[in-house]
Amino acid sequence: MEEEDWIEGREKDVSRAPSWKSGEEEEEEEGTLPISSSFPICRVRGGDGEDEVRFAIVTVEEESCPSEPFGTAHSEEANQITKTEEAEKREEEGGEEEEEHATNDDLEEEVESTSPSLHQMKRKLDHGPDGRPFSSGKKHCKGSGCFSPSNLVQATPTTFGDLRLANGHSAQRRRITSGPPPSGLQDWLLTFQAWSGPERLLALDELIDSCETSQVKHMMQVIEPQFQRDFISLLPKELALYVLSFLPPRDLLQAAQTCRYWRILAEDNLLWREKCREEGISNSAASRNRKCVRPGAAVSPWKWTYIRQHRIENNWRKGDTQEPKVLKGHDDHVITCLQFSGDLIVSGSDDNTLKVWSAITGKCLRTLTGHTGGVWCSQMAATTVISGSTDRTLRVWDAESGECVHTLYGHTSTVRCMHLHGNRVVSGSRDTTLRLWDVTTGRCEHVLTGHVAAVRCVQYDGQRVVSGGYDYMVKVWDAETEACLHTLQGHTNRVYSLQFDGVFVVSGSLDTSIRVWDAETGGCVHTLTGHQSLTSGMELRDNVLVSGNADSTVRVWDVRTGQCLHTLQGPNKHQSAVTCLQFCRGLVLSSSDDGTVKLWDLKTGSWLRDVVALQSRGSGGVVWRIRASDTRLVCAAGSRNGTEETKLLVLDFDLDDRKKEID
Repeated sequence: MEEEDWIEGREKDVSRAPSWKSGEEEEEEEGTLPISSSFPICRVRGGDGEDEVRFAIVTVEEESCPSEPFGTAHSEEANQITKTEEAEKREEEGGEEEEEHATNDDLEEEVESTSPSLHQMKRKLDHGPDGRPFSSGKKHCKGSGCFSPSNLVQATPTTFGDLRLANGHSAQRRRITSGPPPSGLQDWLLTFQAWSGPERLLALDELIDSCETSQVKHMMQVIEPQFQRDFISLLPKELALYVLSFLPPRDLLQAAQTCRYWRILAEDNLLWREKCREEGISNSAASRNRKCVRPGAAVSPWKWTYIRQHRIENNWRKGDTQEPKVLKGHDDHVITCLQFSGDLIVSGSDDNTLKVWSAITGKCLRTLTGHTGGVWCSQMAATTVISGSTDRTLRVWDAESGECVHTLYGHTSTVRCMHLHGNRVVSGSRDTTLRLWDVTTGRCEHVLTGHVAAVRCVQYDGQRVVSGGYDYMVKVWDAETEACLHTLQGHTNRVYSLQFDGVFVVSGSLDTSIRVWDAETGGCVHTLTGHQSLTSGMELRDNVLVSGNADSTVRVWDVRTGQCLHTLQGPNKHQSAVTCLQFCRGLVLSSSDDGTVKLWDLKTGSWLRDVVALQSRGSGGVVWRIRASDTRLVCAAGSRNGTEETKLLVLDFDLDDRKKEID
């Protein structure tokens, strides 16, 4: 086999080794950097004319990963590359050369996008050892000993020892010096080298079978490091990021500690955005966290968002919080309703007032006075508060100024429930009617009549109103036409709680059952049985319903199938009626007359911990209401026998963020 054919054949085996161009071609395109080859590549073409030999020495001084592959672009060995071109040969292979040059250009772009250091390495190829650029024609060898085809030494490694040397490892490093070499060793090696490839493989199989375990282990320690590849650094950046996208976040954080280039990849903002999307972390959470990241910081905003949300999740589940803030007010009266938005908390009481509190400082900012009867229901959006009272009115307040913006007259009995959507609120009263109000103008736009007893609960989605009453009925209304679309009959006692997601209406009754209705047809889809008493509160989200009952249990249901997924009870269950519940972050929070707030895992139904336990629990202490966001929990607590002061408890689970705000 001729030297040209043998060398070109070896070159084709190296999948990503680009060729060097002639002097004329280099005027148009820069030389590209070989990404991965296990040995220096030489390219020699013979012909009748004079041979032109070009030789370049590349010195790479760049930090690389701990597990350096031999013969890669990260190697500190100098790559010696030669190339000859013959004019007639170039004309015959012109089309092939153009295709090869285009491929190399694409590869060069991928390499430069893969690592910021590769651009610096490519620049070294275009300059001589003294730092001055080569001329636009041929790159000249420095010194008198210029290479030619006659004295060019083939540098291709052919044995494992050559590979070790090419990779910068001393062959002496693996020598055993415990004694003199055995006699006949050299003759044995010469005999082995004289054998053909298949004969050597057969001899190696027999040799390995004859070795002890410690000897095989020694061979592995010598061989394995030479075949380790940092494949991530060899891939284009896009492919490397695609591979890393399959790693869970914990492994990504560990991968970032491997080396500098891996850290650059593992900090990619789009990569962490995808991880946040997989965890259901919203864009709004990321935008809030961007404000917390220092300008110029290397950390990805989406990565910071993920880490922050993970920390908050752990604080919820494991109880890593500061002592709760205690907000005392309303004397010994009952807190009947509770709302909070942003850093403002609003509590309503049967003492005829509402109080506005700061969730950060715990101070009472102002008291909203004006009602002449107890406040029984409220809603809040941003700084707008709407309250309903036994004085038969609704009032619209500005929480920041404490001003009463509107007083809404129309009901002839206690306003018992309400639901706010946009700038419109629907109120239900013991006078059996519902009224739709414009919060901005204070005008009553519609009156819905049809119930024959007090309206106890209401839901409104901007188009349809759903109401439940003491007449055992659930009604679906068109808010604009005031028409009753459906009357849902089936309960045999008062309806106390409702949920409506636009598809299903869910009603809870004193008859111990929960019914799921189709909002379009008005048909009863499922009757959920299992509770033993009044269902006082429910939450519906993504077809998962959580119900709290006076029988001291909490149940989790699938409203599509009617199946009870979990009953939250056991040795850590509530000891008295469930008064309120919330769900957030895959967790269920339930409060009770037993003076505790318990945390449950929504997926498994298991009890995690008691978030709040009053000192007077079991002897009169009650948690009446709870409200939770992603980072805070607010509880309204007290007692009916004077054993516990009326107060609000505020627990913050975003400790680092709040500490910065306070500082």
